[in-house]
This record gives sequence, C-alpha cells and structure tokens, in this order.
Amino acid sequence: MSKISKFFKGGGSAGSKGRGGPSPQEALARLRETEEMLSKKQEYLETRIERELALARQHGTKNKRAALQALKRKKRYEKQLNQIDGTLSTIEFQREALENSHTNTEVLKNMGYAAQAMKKVHENMDLNKIDDLMQDITEQQDVAQEISDAISNRATFGDEFDEDELMAELEELEQEELNKGMRDVRLPSVPSTSLPSRPGQNDHISYELHSCIARVQLATQKRAEDEDEMKKLAAWAS
Repeated sequence: MSKISKFFKGGGSAGSKGRGGPSPQEALARLRETEEMLSKKQEYLETRIERELALARQHGTKNKRAALQALKRKKRYEKQLNQIDGTLSTIEFQREALENSHTNTEVLKNMGYAAQAMKKVHENMDLNKIDDLMQDITEQQDVAQEISDAISNRATFGDEFDEDELMAELEELEQEELNKGMRDVRLPSVPSTSLPSRPGQNDHISYELHSCIARVQLATQKRAEDEDEMKKLAAWAS
C-alpha cells in the first residue's frame, strides 16, 4: 500500500476526525494554499533551470564534465516542473469541483428553507375559506359598481309630468303674449271731415299716415321676436 493510500485511509489530522471531516471552506483554503506553494516552487525551478542552462553554456567544451552535470540537473528540474504542472491542474480541477459542490449545496439548502417557509405560510390557509372570500369580494365589487352607476346617472326629478300638457300650456302663454302685443298697436282714427285742399293740411295727414305705418311695423317686428323667444323656450323645455 502506498504512502498516499495510507494517508487517506488513516484520515488527516485528529482535529478533522473529531469534527467529522473538514468543512468546504477549510478544504478550499487548503487547496488554495497548496496552489500558492506549488506556484512558488514552479518559479524556483524555472530559475534553477535557467541557471543550469547558463552554466552549461559557460563550461561548454572547455569543461564537458561540469557542463554535462549542469544539463542533468536541468533535466531533473524540468521533470519536477512538469510534475508540478500536472499536480496544479489536478488541484485546480478539484478546487473547482468543490466550489461547485459547495455552491449547489448552498442553493439546495436555501431552496429547502424557502419550501419550509411556504409550507408554514400555507398551514393556516383553507381552500374553502379562500373560495368563499373570493366570492364575497366579487359580490362586493358588483355592489360597488351598481352604486357607482346609480350615482353617475342624471337625476330625473319631475319627469313624471306629461310633456304634451306642458307644451299645450306653453303654446297658450305664447298666444296670450301675441294677443297682448296686438292690443298695444294703435291705428290712427279716420278723419270725420273731408280732406283739406291746402298743402299744409296734406302734409300733416301724410305725416300721421307714415307714423301709423311705422307703429304697425314695430309691432310686427316685436311679434316676430316674441315668437322666436317662445320657440327657443319650448326647445329648451323639451
């Protein structure tokens, strides 16, 4: 059995055993620390490789033994560097998987909390009571709509009177006004004496005749105006 198998079989530190294994946060922190350590080891090996390569160039053919030793050390460092690259790739994959698992666990946990909260909210809800409540709300909305329609309709106070009777009464009033206007018109009286032959008397008669005609025209105009007013009043009443 390899040392690695023994290590995992034996289980890490005593503290982790007592707690039943590390938490995801602790494991992620350890993996990041390992990545940082290996990254520093990479930088060190790359520096040593450059140094051994420089030594091999420096000795060259003048000191082949020293140059070959430098190249051998460079090869060992390159091998270690390749191993570290593979290890970093594995650790990165494991860290990402652990982060995703931790995220999924938190998501499921929160979804479970939400499901429990919904269950608790619905514990005191009765579907039959909800149906009755919605029916009451619908009925009250209908009542409110009827009240709103009744308030918005135009008031019809006095519509019980017969419009035909009102129009007949209005026509009687109109006729009385017209008769009154005709009584106010005064025509000139016919002279009992014969017409004078003098020019002065003819002029006086002509003046009286013109005055009479003017009064008749004014009375006719007033009658027409009164008729227009009565028609407008009748149209407004209807």
